[in-house]
Amino acid sequence: MLEQVLRETKNWFIVPGGVHTGSFTIEGGGITLPFLRPGQYFRICGSVFNDGLHQYGPSMELLADETFTGTVWALAVPGVVVELAEEIAAWQEKYGAVVDSPYTSESFGGYSYSKASGAGDSTGSGGWQAAFRARLNPYRKLREI
Repeated sequence: MLEQVLRETKNWFIVPGGVHTGSFTIEGGGITLPFLRPGQYFRICGSVFNDGLHQYGPSMELLADETFTGTVWALAVPGVVVELAEEIAAWQEKYGAVVDSPYTSESFGGYSYSKASGAGDSTGSGGWQAAFRARLNPYRKLREI
């Protein structure tokens, strides 16, 4: 969910001078990046198998072995944004099925259900982007990089 939040805000929190271009090798499921610290987030761009957001260090998920020419972005994602992404993930788990439903109302056998039409209410109308718009706005950028 964190990657979706960063995409939505168009803000990757790139460390100054943190875009590293070149040839990178992922071997044995890991990558050595001396410009990152354990626990630091980074983004891979230009890889066939590993594009996306990752967290560096011993607990990093296994990556697919490859050598690629591309970029690795060193990120400094604030803890408050990570926590917000976790909160959004919990919200999405609770309300996601309602939001994704193509139906705004249904009725059968004495049962009736209506989904509000306004965006951003607590029932999930408008998706997590609308529900968390006000809290995401301080981190938004007009365009990426």
